Amino acid sequence: MRPLASLRAEDLPDAGGKGANLGELLAAGLPVPPGFVVTTSAYRAHAEAAGFDPDRAATDPSKARAALEAAPLSRDLELEIAAALAELGPAGTRVAVRSSATAEDLPGAAFAGQQDTFLDVVGPAAVAAAVRRCWASLWTDRAVQYRERHGIAPADVAIAVVVQRMADAEAAGVLFTANPLTGRRAELVVDAAPGLGEAVVSGEVTPEHLVLDRDVTVREWTPAPGRAARVLPDRAARELAELAVRAERHFGVPQDIEWALAGSRIVLLQARPMTALPLEPPQLGRIQRMVAPFFLEMFTARPYPLDVTAWLGPGVVRMLDVMAGSVGVRFPPLGTLIQERDGVALQLVPPRPRPSLLTLGAPLSVARRVRRFRPERWTEDPLVAEFNAAVSALDAEQLSELPWPDLTARIDRCHEAMRPLAVVRARYLPGSFVPFVPLRLGLAVLGLGRLASPLVAGARTRTRDGNDALERLADAVRADPGLAAAARELDARGFLDAVRTRPEFADFDDRLTGFLAEYGHRESVSIVLATAPAWRDDPVPVAALIQAAAAEPPAERGPAPGAEALETLLAHPLLRSARAARAARGLVDAARRGLAFREDTHFLITRVMPPLRATFLELGGRLASAGALAVPEDVFHLRLEELKALGAPESMDDVDRSRVRALAARRAALRREYAGVPLLDLAVVLPRESPADDGAGALVAGTPASGGVAEGPVRIVHGPEEFGALRAGEVLVCPNTNPSWTPLFARAAAVVVDTGGLGSHAAIVAREYGVPAVMGTRRGTSVLRDGHRVRVDGTRGRVEAA
Repeated sequence: MRPLASLRAEDLPDAGGKGANLGELLAAGLPVPPGFVVTTSAYRAHAEAAGFDPDRAATDPSKARAALEAAPLSRDLELEIAAALAELGPAGTRVAVRSSATAEDLPGAAFAGQQDTFLDVVGPAAVAAAVRRCWASLWTDRAVQYRERHGIAPADVAIAVVVQRMADAEAAGVLFTANPLTGRRAELVVDAAPGLGEAVVSGEVTPEHLVLDRDVTVREWTPAPGRAARVLPDRAARELAELAVRAERHFGVPQDIEWALAGSRIVLLQARPMTALPLEPPQLGRIQRMVAPFFLEMFTARPYPLDVTAWLGPGVVRMLDVMAGSVGVRFPPLGTLIQERDGVALQLVPPRPRPSLLTLGAPLSVARRVRRFRPERWTEDPLVAEFNAAVSALDAEQLSELPWPDLTARIDRCHEAMRPLAVVRARYLPGSFVPFVPLRLGLAVLGLGRLASPLVAGARTRTRDGNDALERLADAVRADPGLAAAARELDARGFLDAVRTRPEFADFDDRLTGFLAEYGHRESVSIVLATAPAWRDDPVPVAALIQAAAAEPPAERGPAPGAEALETLLAHPLLRSARAARAARGLVDAARRGLAFREDTHFLITRVMPPLRATFLELGGRLASAGALAVPEDVFHLRLEELKALGAPESMDDVDRSRVRALAARRAALRREYAGVPLLDLAVVLPRESPADDGAGALVAGTPASGGVAEGPVRIVHGPEEFGALRAGEVLVCPNTNPSWTPLFARAAAVVVDTGGLGSHAAIVAREYGVPAVMGTRRGTSVLRDGHRVRVDGTRGRVEAA
């Protein structure tokens, strides 16, 4: 038994996280109700007397709870509790009995609500019973699962119990000393409700919500339902803010604080480090806001440390360096693009490329490249053949035969294979952009500026080729009753297994294998994530796309993309002469070739990703076999320089193996902590409402990306695993897209995306298919609901109820 006032941070093994933190608050001179702690040694003695085994408890938690509750406390502990209660007040004094586990209230793992609390407990017998119930709550199903998720072994956790005099709360709640949604450190966020704070933290009531500046100026106030007046008046809010800032200063990190207003004074009931707190949002300049949608489209998921150091930096960013450098612009270093903690990417900061003195010579350099490097002939450049040969050589290697140093060096060879393609992009990009200038000027003169996007949508790209190839596979499924039945009755993985194993499907399996050989390097998540499986690594999304397409009648073949726009253009009175029409067609064709060049070189870039990922997994497999990692995929949590510094796994000693395992586990835990935190808050980049939106009648609004109006029921698709859910005529609503999503556009009535802009893949392909699209809605996936019928106006950037 320990008084709260005697505890400090180093007493966490005895007092648990809650008890140790309360002791620290008292040491800092902050108001905390008096109390004592039944230490973890008492729990362990009780568990031993009950014949308790932690490992067995984790497999049968209900039996463990029953054993801990049923066993009586020792007589000595009962007497100690009675004596400590007498010091808290006379008979009848109400107390709170609260669990305080050793794996609780820690940075990265709050364990909020995982163990039990009991309020208004009176008398030694009732407190003793509540203590046993707190001990038992260490083994609730939710607590056991939470610890498993955080990699905490059953034997490594124990529980203390905090007993405190009850505060007669007029109001209570929680305060965060930084905004938990935005990461802004200058804001204090308060939830307050009348009565006890347990109703607030348990979510039983909707509290008053306050956002305060550090000088206690109220920035936002959302009243509690049914209340016109503030729950927390100005004086109490000022006192609470001052105490919270003192607590944060004492602990040195932002705090999650439970508090109560009792007798017109604030008391603190708990303090713990805030978990999953976003970094302070960046202040973006105009150029950063302009390029942000393109980067948000690439960073649709959090890259692993190995993505950042073994692909993003030496691969993608290096290519951007070459391209920007060709016009004298300096691309910022990787460290300014990705903000990390312990090697884990926490925040994306859109880049701000800066011109140099060499930029003065850019017009001459661009003009020279436009004359010399024609986009229609880029595939004939010897560098393209060099790139293809290098990647083919990588694909042909037997990784299991490579010694460890050669295997780590293979990562560098993957990067080097990219170099020719970076040069190709720098050579031909100027020529791919130039035709857009006279085309747009000419359209403006003719009063046909609205045709700019539809006209270039007719470009033939490798992405479009792949989509057409998928449609042909769907045609084959429709034509075969057995295949059609399998596609209809099995899930995507079961359908793929049937195709791969049933002899009657061998011909279709050959066709699918041929498709994957040509298009299987396509990224499934993002071009910046080499750790994610490509289509050929995991063809289940491809199977889902085929199933979804085969479930509908074949799509009617309308006019070629852009044909209607071109017909409208050529019908203009000023273009009726053969010469004028020929010139107009030439400009449109050149612009289309430029678009195809950019898309098709992106398609080629992704060829490097499967051999790179295969290298990662071979390295991880060897480390796992040696006991240095739990599973091969844990290698994704390591940085490239850390991998290169390791010796061959078979020669590692126990110290090195343990160090690598611990490093991967620590980063995995930090990654889990931030799983729900976006790399960049969309509110920092995108306006709350589109300029085109007057706010009236729109469910959501965003950037107009592909013109036209369409109606249909909403279908929310979060990722490739849900591709098979979309049916023809539905409105596709998704958080983000990449080229692997584009086969869905052939069936969608319209497309609504949380992120992205006019130049995103989703926007380009939507225009190509003539599908209305609204990008950058920020909240389409959270506001819209499956099955709700909506009208999508891609011209005005609005989604309305139909």
